[in-house]
Amino acid sequence: MEQKRGFDRSKVDDGIVEKVIKIDRINKVVKGGKRLAFRAFVIAGDQSGQVGLGLGKSKEVPSAIRKGVEKARKHLERINIVNGTIPHEVIGEYGAARVILKPARPGTGVIAGGAVRILLESLGLKNVVAKSLASRNPINCARAALVGLLQCKNIDQETALRGKPLSVFLGER
Repeated sequence: MEQKRGFDRSKVDDGIVEKVIKIDRINKVVKGGKRLAFRAFVIAGDQSGQVGLGLGKSKEVPSAIRKGVEKARKHLERINIVNGTIPHEVIGEYGAARVILKPARPGTGVIAGGAVRILLESLGLKNVVAKSLASRNPINCARAALVGLLQCKNIDQETALRGKPLSVFLGER
């Protein structure tokens, strides 16, 4: 297998789905004029509880995407999923972005927009409702959703931490 500057091509077929969300053109003003570069925002997930975000910058688009993919794969986060949804309602905040995530009944599907929808689908959630408030920036909305998802608690860990049983109903209604 061919290797290019730290990017191992053999890892490409490991079940992780990568999606490019946004490519921006960046101008840096220097003494001789403007320097043009590109920024790529990528979401990677294995559709079974792990997801990561990556932001790559370079003078060419393909290398910016490659760097974003590498960062997203490197920073995969494990999220608590219960029966294809999240265990409880959470609110994630990042910068000016706020995202509300709510569990949904089976058959509802993923109701979300933009980068948050791609993040939730890459994570492997089947039934969840999300609403982005305040900021419309896809990078900040995705990061706010990830912050919210990281707040999802596990019932076994909470029971052990508190030392008493919790009366939570996680079955079908």
